[in-house]
Amino acid sequence: MKLTNAMGLLLASGLLSQSYSVNAEVEYSGVFTVEQRFFLQDAAFPEQARAQTSLTVTPEVFYDWNDGYDRITFKPFMRIDQYDDERTHADIRELMWLHAADSYEFKAGIGKVFWGQTESLHLVDVINQTDAVERVDGEEKLGQPMVSASYLMESGAISVFVMPYFRERTFAGEEGRLRPLAPINNDNAVYESEDEQQNIDYAIRWQQTLGDWEVGLSYFDGTNREPLLLVDGAIETNDLLLRPYYQQMQQVGADLLWVNGAMLYKLEAIHRKTDLQSFYAAVGGFEYTTVGIFDSVYDIGWLMEYQYDERDNSFFAPAQNDLMVGLRWVWNDPDGTQVLFGYVQDLDDTNTYSGFVEASSRMTDNWKFTINGYFFSADSPTDPYYFVRRDDHIEINVEFFF
Repeated sequence: MKLTNAMGLLLASGLLSQSYSVNAEVEYSGVFTVEQRFFLQDAAFPEQARAQTSLTVTPEVFYDWNDGYDRITFKPFMRIDQYDDERTHADIRELMWLHAADSYEFKAGIGKVFWGQTESLHLVDVINQTDAVERVDGEEKLGQPMVSASYLMESGAISVFVMPYFRERTFAGEEGRLRPLAPINNDNAVYESEDEQQNIDYAIRWQQTLGDWEVGLSYFDGTNREPLLLVDGAIETNDLLLRPYYQQMQQVGADLLWVNGAMLYKLEAIHRKTDLQSFYAAVGGFEYTTVGIFDSVYDIGWLMEYQYDERDNSFFAPAQNDLMVGLRWVWNDPDGTQVLFGYVQDLDDTNTYSGFVEASSRMTDNWKFTINGYFFSADSPTDPYYFVRRDDHIEINVEFFF
């Protein structure tokens, strides 16, 4: 089975993000983006600005050989930010060799892997580290050094991952918005493992399609992608810093998707264990799509998800008992226009909630725009959203594809 024939199964297993032609030996493409952020409130700290401009470039190179059985993918990324030195950064999102055969595929290098089904949270998605300076929703990920193998059977796809190097999470600097009250010291992380960033992480995942069901089961053993934040410094001298502390963890995860006509039922659930705690978390709900609403060309998707987490409220665990409702508006036009609205309510505290809107459309074959808005409310200093209560913002991106 050549690479083109294996694409469907590999896409289902989450090991490929898109398909490419194997007819050309070398393909070049990429996107250049101008981003403008506008914050709706005055900043919490004097060194922060109300507006923030940045530029990104993401070239892509694909090289195929061996009649399409082998491919090398190279996707570097760079952002230059007007104010935040920590947001000015570069990363290799992918530099991966892929070999596909009749019933297996092998990958080695730096890559991105996505697991999950739900819209509002991705609990089971633990391979790649979050690039937290990119977007507040946590969707952007750093490239992960790895070796992986996937075996394709009638009973499903089994994928095994070995990750020899850990990527630390990025955080906004002192001049950046969307940061805690005390700056995070990105250069002085602490590790539970004596091997620190060289600790070898392992993961295994099984995925299968059973009629109208998609089922995924996963296990991860290695460095927790979500650090604890340790206080470093003294309150008296007003020189507090937060140091990331990366624990070792073991996580069992399950994700389900049931397609029932126009209704999609989704679930993600995990059990995670570290030396300090053991907990369960889950997110589940549905998406119902009305096709051609009111005899128009528009499709409307109605979303609702419930979020549960046994942990106490924290910087990385804000969703203990929360409800997300949303609406996806698809225009079905040649420009691919769509808009997603979402609102998340803390069911334990009516004053704590967040909202978002994400819209995108093409202007020409080479130009596209996106408009994203993120809004937060919290009154209690102990609430995880309190530190971003003054960071409501609109983000406008103009993208050029080359």
